[in-house]
Amino acid sequence: MTTFDLDNAQTELQGKNPRAILKAALASFDNIAISFSGAEDVVLIDMALQIRQDIQVFSLDTGRLHPETYRFIDQVRKHYQIDIDVLSPNHEQLEAFVKQKGLFSFYDDGHQECCAIRKVEPLRRKLNTLDAWITGQRKDQSLDTRGNIPEVQMDTVFSSPGKALIKFNPLLNWSSAQVWDYIEAYQVPFNDLHKHGYISIGCEPCTRPVLPNQHERTGRWWWEDAAKKECGLHVGHAKP
Repeated sequence: MTTFDLDNAQTELQGKNPRAILKAALASFDNIAISFSGAEDVVLIDMALQIRQDIQVFSLDTGRLHPETYRFIDQVRKHYQIDIDVLSPNHEQLEAFVKQKGLFSFYDDGHQECCAIRKVEPLRRKLNTLDAWITGQRKDQSLDTRGNIPEVQMDTVFSSPGKALIKFNPLLNWSSAQVWDYIEAYQVPFNDLHKHGYISIGCEPCTRPVLPNQHERTGRWWWEDAAKKECGLHVGHAKP
């Protein structure tokens, strides 16, 4: 890998369309992967395969996903004929946590501790093996926590001493409507839960359908304050 000029890339990619950002990401890094969980990420997979066939894709299996989500992961694998690295939590940490606090502690003391074990730890383990990763996060998913992030950034949360991790956000400036226009136009697979009022889909106990005109993140961790609706995968990434 040649030296990556982050400042130049941020200037060059600012405001660019998703394909241009993806093309730059895949050209800049060989050891790069797409994080896959929702509709946005399959749009990225669909676009990336038009640029490069040997893409890496991974997904987090928290152990608490909806049955529809597990079927969706396999549907995407078969549809695109790709391997998907499905990551599981550290079983010793998870077993100790459940033994001490039970299966629904997040309703009482917040979701952060559970997400740290089920999502953040396996993600960190995967990202430690990569030079860069690609996410489907968009600004309009949460203006409080995602409104100021750039198209490409240093991942300050998951970089390790002596090893910088670069993060690309190709769909940053797209709206939900643009994502779904693409899905319809190119017949991209999507989670069946979207047909039943679910928009932002996470773990089964922490996700519920939203009403018309409600923000998509309203259905995530609905018992908590709106400013806390991040699981730890994308916090701390605002552009200074």
